[in-house]
Amino acid sequence: MEKIVEQGLLYDFYGELLTAHQRQVYECIVYENMSLSEIAEEQGTSRQAVHDLVKRCDKALSAYEKKLKLIARFMKIKEQIQEIDDLSRRYEQDETEDKAVYCRKLRHLSAEILETL
Repeated sequence: MEKIVEQGLLYDFYGELLTAHQRQVYECIVYENMSLSEIAEEQGTSRQAVHDLVKRCDKALSAYEKKLKLIARFMKIKEQIQEIDDLSRRYEQDETEDKAVYCRKLRHLSAEILETL
């Protein structure tokens, strides 16, 4: 996964667990695409201090995901929902295959999603 996308997902799921200052700086990096130098100037600190803060945030957010696995669960459910959508489209278009096959597949997927939740 591209780093900026990964940072955005991690922040979306776990950002509230950071301090207000960490969130402010991390949002500048991830959402506003500001450079370390720009943030340092705005914060009245050094570029190295901003770099260290971002690294600590990355490490903390990754640790939360490693323990809680919320993003992994979200991605799995998203894939399953896409599969349900694909099956329902095929069901609408298919006039030859037994409709019960689709229903069994859909029930299996929905049971997996409910188990994940």
